[in-house]
Amino acid sequence: MSTTIEIVNLKCNGCVHTVKKGVLSIDGIDTVDVDLDASKVTVLTMEQILIDEVKAKLSKMGYPEIGDANTMMHKAKSFVSCATGKMASEQE
Repeated sequence: MSTTIEIVNLKCNGCVHTVKKGVLSIDGIDTVDVDLDASKVTVLTMEQILIDEVKAKLSKMGYPEIGDANTMMHKAKSFVSCATGKMASEQE
């Protein structure tokens, strides 16, 4: 079963890299696709509880689901995640 989550603050490929790495760090998530243009994250899992964990992880990284609060803290975290993701993707 795949689930798609529409998020905010996704700005560049650095963000995409950070989101993929963060979501893949969750046990039970083996596949994640991030659509930069649509600001959507699609994960493949059979467990609904993992979807809630993915949403919490995304929010913690600064990429909350559309409809959730997008505070200054989320925006600041996404900015840092973006920069970190850019540096990491350039080193690979």
